Amino acid sequence: MPRKPTTYQLDLFSKPNDTKTMQTPQWQALPVEARQSVTQLMVSLILDHVEGDRAEQREGADHDA
Repeated sequence: MPRKPTTYQLDLFSKPNDTKTMQTPQWQALPVEARQSVTQLMVSLILDHVEGDRAEQREGADHDA
């Protein structure tokens, strides 16, 4: 008899009302600590991305001529 999985992975490409797929929890339903952690990680990723773009622009300016 096949065993049912105990963990779930969010499916980004499923139909919105598909009952077989685990639903994404509402942001407000998450614990405060989880929301703070996710927010801090997202801010860090965005700032790192922006800084990376700036570094590429500085490097690219050296090669223009």
